[in-house]
Amino acid sequence: MNLKKPFSYFLIASLLSGCAKQPVNSVSKNTTATKMTPGTYEASAEGHNGAVHVSVTVSEDKIENVEVKDNSETRGLCDPAIQLIPSQIVAYQTLSTDVVSGATYTTVAIREAVKDCIEQAGGNPDAYNAKIPNDEKGQEEELSSDVIVVGGGAAGMAATIRLEEAGKSVILVEKTSSLGGTIRVSGSNQVVQGSKVQKEAGVTNDSVKSMEEDFLKNGDQLNDTELLGIYAKNVGAATDWLSDDVGVRYNMEGGLHQLAEYAIDRELAYDEGGIGAAETLNDKVHATDANVLLNTAAKHLIVENGKVTGVEAESQKGKKYTLKADAVILATGGYGNNNDLLPASARNGLFYGLDSSNGEGLVMAVEDANAGTTHMEYIKEYPNGVETSKKHAKSTIAGNITAFSKAAILVNQKGERVVNEKASNHDILNALKKQPGETLYLVMDEATFNEWKTKLASAGLSEDMIDAYVANNGKSKPVFTMGSTIKKAAEAAGIDGNVLTKTIEKFNTYVEDGEDKDFHRAKEYLTSTFAEGNIYIVEQKARYATTMGGLDVDGNLQVVDTNGKVIDGLYAAGEIIGGVMGDDSPSGANNGWALTSGKYVADYLSK
Repeated sequence: MNLKKPFSYFLIASLLSGCAKQPVNSVSKNTTATKMTPGTYEASAEGHNGAVHVSVTVSEDKIENVEVKDNSETRGLCDPAIQLIPSQIVAYQTLSTDVVSGATYTTVAIREAVKDCIEQAGGNPDAYNAKIPNDEKGQEEELSSDVIVVGGGAAGMAATIRLEEAGKSVILVEKTSSLGGTIRVSGSNQVVQGSKVQKEAGVTNDSVKSMEEDFLKNGDQLNDTELLGIYAKNVGAATDWLSDDVGVRYNMEGGLHQLAEYAIDRELAYDEGGIGAAETLNDKVHATDANVLLNTAAKHLIVENGKVTGVEAESQKGKKYTLKADAVILATGGYGNNNDLLPASARNGLFYGLDSSNGEGLVMAVEDANAGTTHMEYIKEYPNGVETSKKHAKSTIAGNITAFSKAAILVNQKGERVVNEKASNHDILNALKKQPGETLYLVMDEATFNEWKTKLASAGLSEDMIDAYVANNGKSKPVFTMGSTIKKAAEAAGIDGNVLTKTIEKFNTYVEDGEDKDFHRAKEYLTSTFAEGNIYIVEQKARYATTMGGLDVDGNLQVVDTNGKVIDGLYAAGEIIGGVMGDDSPSGANNGWALTSGKYVADYLSK
């Protein structure tokens, strides 16, 4: 293996030891119940993707019914909270419900909306604080299988499905309440080099060599070349398997994306986005005989005479499992939501991934099996983030891909273009980082904006949310502005309106002439001049979710220890593996790697 950069467990352990919350002074609350005015009340609170609307029916002294009405939460990921929390509130007459793992924001939103309804009815929400009994505490169970897969994201689901196809018995351990992981909230795209769907979409001349060259260039030549070779040689067959056998559908109507990162078009979107792909994989897993343990966190690897022979796990309600197997596959994803594992340069960035991306699988492997790590100093940043809350962003990439084929440009605060909008994400990010406040602004005419906003639902930006942001007109984050003139839209965004007017006028002449003399945006993306009428501006910042670092593995994806020796019985798949991308991953690469590596390690263990 090459270019390995060790990352000591002792550093990880010392960092994590600082995560314990300090005690705070308790504040007494009035928990006396007060009579409520019977009736049905409605309220809403902010969830992960927008407002969660709740209807609550009460009698004088009881919550009779709770129903979640309209919401834009991520399908599948947040469904368990929407189903469970209302029933818990009613059954136990409490707002102190369990937090549904993987759907924290949704859980809190439902509870806050119910609290509002109780107050509307004249009741005291603090009186509804009963503890839900922990009915699994003290229970223990021992289970065995051929393989244990830890983590139910794309890599873990692919590995489980493939192992079960090969006749292997599998226990799949997932700490959250649903399968799917990061692919549900991803950009919804995948590298499909060498697959039948790539050929059907019109590209027949792609190659392993071309893909490797593109990834090495994008990753600053820091890629682990053995892992990159495994990826490039196997992604085509993995894509065909996903399409033909698993049932994952690709958006053939939208076709292959033309991206600056790739010399040959090799990225396709999933039909119905990442959510659609996740649900297909989820359904396929549940159609197998795999034993799926949801709301169950792996706590320790079981190591006997140097061999990993199983996993100790615990359910959210306290049940302890001893799980034994011939092999363990760690597919727990990255650590983007764990500041203590992130490089210092990323700790103030905008995170757009899952709150469950905390790196526990990585730490467990290092602590229990002396696993080696690599590339821990690298994360994947994208330039097209919208700052929806403190330290959190949502992606506009799906809309931007469409917008930059029409009347849309990127400008800085001065109102000047600074980059070819169809350059690679890497180049756009570099340009963004050089600007004051590390911010660019997406400028669109009305027709472009109206199409742009329809593309973002799978990223958690509903049209209703966007309309609300626009109505706020730059008064608070995120900055979305609209003006009947260029100058009015610019003024609301804090941009020099005179300069922006000249910039748009110049861009219009480039469209008419078919040549971008400043930044050489290709002619096929100079299709529309800015029309008269409303102008829309959207702030663009850097965002990150995917981490480039992780476990050191060999060519069979078997985990290697800090001395370079393979750890018997321990394997990895997906984002938890470090090195394949180098210091940066191109678009569609991470979904492709998760699925390809999941299938690859399953095939190896099925020989």
